[in-house]
Amino acid sequence: MKQKREWDWLDHPQNIRKVRMAFYVILALTVLPDFFLHKHSYFYGVEAWPGFFAIFGFTACVVIILISKLFGFLLKRKENYYD
Repeated sequence: MKQKREWDWLDHPQNIRKVRMAFYVILALTVLPDFFLHKHSYFYGVEAWPGFFAIFGFTACVVIILISKLFGFLLKRKENYYD
């Protein structure tokens, strides 16, 4: 006897789209104050650019992922390495 599958709120494609759009709006709202605040940069003038730290953080994440993929490729061993 098959059990009836219970649908969750995130199982519907239109709800997934709503969550994704809300996520993008929240991300944009976190960068928005950078356009209206005066920042004092300690090292370089680049730090005062609107959204600099968001772009820097995203770029750092991408670089970390790419380096970890490279390490995974370089450190990979055959499946029967310890046999």
